[in-house]
Amino acid sequence: MDQHELYPFLQTLEDNWKSVLEELDNILYNEVANDKSYFEPWPETEIYNGSWDVFGLYFQGKKFKKNCKFCPKTTSLIESIPGMETAGFSALESGTEILPHVGYSDQVLRCHLGLITPKPVEGNQSLLATCALKVEDEIFVWTEGKAFVFDDTKEHSAWNYGDRTRFVLLIDFKK
Repeated sequence: MDQHELYPFLQTLEDNWKSVLEELDNILYNEVANDKSYFEPWPETEIYNGSWDVFGLYFQGKKFKKNCKFCPKTTSLIESIPGMETAGFSALESGTEILPHVGYSDQVLRCHLGLITPKPVEGNQSLLATCALKVEDEIFVWTEGKAFVFDDTKEHSAWNYGDRTRFVLLIDFKK
């Protein structure tokens, strides 16, 4: 069965991805304008090398009101997802690898909505080899405006060898 049939909110995310991207762009613009980083390093530094940063909106049901004010449309979208527990923007800088690991809870599934995805660098024309997520034996390649769901309690890893930082909207929701 298609993921969009199992999780109808995927279509809503995809239909509204440009609004989400616009709000992410505003956050990134404000970082530069204010010479201040709004993203924070992913806390489990032992599972990655390079730079993996997040801008949290919700964590295990707790709303980060200050951050949500930066992106009201995105906040409204994620709040409409049944069982949403955790959400935020995830930035995976070029040259970063997330080592094989398993997630923290078998009570949730994880969704990624592609927002900014890198292109292959010269000499490596495969998107699959450039920037992807591997969950057990399945490979997911992020695409701007497309969403997918995976079980992060299964061993997974990720990498970005592209020409820019990869940004996704990350959402955990109850199974």
